[in-house]
Amino acid sequence: MAADRQSAYSISLFGSQAGDDNRHGPAPSRTQKALAGFIMDFHLDNVFIYRDQMRENVLVKQYYCDIDMAHLISYDEELAHNLTNDPAEIIPLFEAALKTCTQRIVYPSQPSIKLPQHQLLLHSSASELSIRDLNANNVSHLVRIPGIIIGASTLSSKATALAIRCRNCQHEELLPVSGGFAGVSLPRTCSSVRTEGDNAEKCPLDPYYVLHERCQFIDQQVLKLQEAPDQVPVGELPRHIMISADRYLTNRVVPGSRCTIMGVFSIYQQKGSKKSQNAAVAIRNPYIRAVGIHAEVDHTMKGNAIFTEEEEQEFLEMSRRPDLYEVFASCVAPSIYGNKDIKKAIACLLMGGSKKILPDGMKLRGDINVLLLGDPGTAKSQLLKFVERVSPIAIYTSGKGSSAAGLTASVQRDHTTREFYLEGGAMVLADGGVVCIDEFDKMRDEDRVAIHEAMEQQTISIAKAGITTILNSRTSVLAAANPIFGRYDDMKTPGENIDFQTTILSRFDMIFIVRDEHDRARDEKMAKHVMGIAMGGRGTEEQVQAEIPIEKMKRYITYCRQRCAPRLSPEAAEKLSSHFVSIRRQVHASEMNANARSSIPITVRQLEAIIRITESLAKLSLSPVAGEKHVDEAIRLFLASTMDAVNQGGGQSSKELMDEVNKVEEELRRRMPIGWQVNLSTLKREMVDGKGYSEQALGRALHVMAARETVRWRHGGSVVYRSSA
Repeated sequence: MAADRQSAYSISLFGSQAGDDNRHGPAPSRTQKALAGFIMDFHLDNVFIYRDQMRENVLVKQYYCDIDMAHLISYDEELAHNLTNDPAEIIPLFEAALKTCTQRIVYPSQPSIKLPQHQLLLHSSASELSIRDLNANNVSHLVRIPGIIIGASTLSSKATALAIRCRNCQHEELLPVSGGFAGVSLPRTCSSVRTEGDNAEKCPLDPYYVLHERCQFIDQQVLKLQEAPDQVPVGELPRHIMISADRYLTNRVVPGSRCTIMGVFSIYQQKGSKKSQNAAVAIRNPYIRAVGIHAEVDHTMKGNAIFTEEEEQEFLEMSRRPDLYEVFASCVAPSIYGNKDIKKAIACLLMGGSKKILPDGMKLRGDINVLLLGDPGTAKSQLLKFVERVSPIAIYTSGKGSSAAGLTASVQRDHTTREFYLEGGAMVLADGGVVCIDEFDKMRDEDRVAIHEAMEQQTISIAKAGITTILNSRTSVLAAANPIFGRYDDMKTPGENIDFQTTILSRFDMIFIVRDEHDRARDEKMAKHVMGIAMGGRGTEEQVQAEIPIEKMKRYITYCRQRCAPRLSPEAAEKLSSHFVSIRRQVHASEMNANARSSIPITVRQLEAIIRITESLAKLSLSPVAGEKHVDEAIRLFLASTMDAVNQGGGQSSKELMDEVNKVEEELRRRMPIGWQVNLSTLKREMVDGKGYSEQALGRALHVMAARETVRWRHGGSVVYRSSA
């Protein structure tokens, strides 16, 4: 029978590869028959899964089969155990069995047809090992490792069989090459001598050369897998390991994609200097020969994350709750007291708006960026840490410890090929998630400029070392910063408090000024809340039991982002546009009065920001259309954040205060000739009590004069000295 002949052929080939021992007698054929039996016979609910899969794949000229380990375990536990513990021996048998089955299923009447080599792909839901848990006991075993791809080489061709010819007697031979990084060495002596008897002339040493055009090649790609940032223990560097992927596993993933790799943990000897090889003969470097790559999150959001029907039902019920928005916001960092609007903004940021691609190819981002600017001790960093935990993909970084290359991309040189390749930075690795940047104000200006493009165009353009390319960075940015003087100074305008350029501020959809206000009732509540947490319970004030646990929040966010992309209703759009016009008019009027440009700009980007917030609120309740109620809440959030920041400054309207400050300044210049000094208390008595100016105006005028070095402070700020005109 053709099938028998085929299986016999593959066994002999395997025997020649592995060395003809006695133990390679009947055992491989028995195993191979069992494997072929599994592919042919395994069925669930009367559907022969692998038969159908093989037929579909072969008809589109794809010779591979993706097998679930759980199915193999349920079919034959011993077989699955052997595959896990001795994959190097079983996988070639399995691939030969696949070939046999293809012959039986697709070409039963054509026994002489020559089929190409098949590939076995495996996936499993078994327990995962982290890269740092791999040790010598795992060598040559099947392992399953999660991580994030940080580098992917270009495709190279690896020989599976070398055609070699003897220079002397023209004897040709086909030399099989094992997969992975392992190399092959050419035989030192010609093997044709033995067949011609002892009298024949012997060929010299090292007679073989390679016939490149007669060799057999497959595609191979080298990936670099690093531990996901959230799995690295504190204070440790993230570990990485090389992955060798070939044939149908190549070009499956790009740098930045999170995936689970299933493969054989192998070792290879690095080609180095003679000296290093002699120093450590038995030391080998580990790598993984991939037999399965499963990307966890599909960045195109086509819906690769799998939800069970029960989960979907639960999420749909959750989305119908009338108080979902309030509950979701209160479940954002429940241990932090107050800050309701900031938590609502973070809920919007986690959901994101709808990405739009216009007919002319222009892309409008759907991700929301938020800046928290405020006094120390207002739990900004804790909010950032929480977002890192709850977002499906998140990277946390601090401003001072981040360089432009670390945030965008760096060019590295491959040790073996000496070629340059790109390694993505934080903004690339967090593609499809959130980047939390703490201490945003401590970043160097040139590093901050590097993320301008990433925040608006959502791409990172690179032109380094002859590499010009554009990387995707579809991320939301949540940044926390302190004002210029450490604390927010009420006597100064927002422009004097905020040390950022207009270019970066316009890219934030919401800017919150977080104030540490002294208010007795609020302080008492806060103290009670903190004491409640310190004593091991939840805060006494915030008895809101976290109704939605973090894991459930994470899944719900993924579900909403995948399944929902809301659009504005016509009424909502009308309301938004008229409101934007009134906001612009209001800002223009205040700019005219103050005779200065607002430091926080209100541009068309801010209109897009309100649209995105509206869409994210609709997305939270899985509503396909954003209505007027969503617009109202989005406008309220925008007014409470960015517009509030624009109008910050004096307690009165800025125009009146500025006029008063100018008058006070003139009075002070008349009152104090150059070289005079006056007690601050005397000035207060004269100006505030005597002439009726406000204390705020006096303080501001003195501050402005001190900034111009017209006056100086002496004796710890109690005496004012007039130093120049």
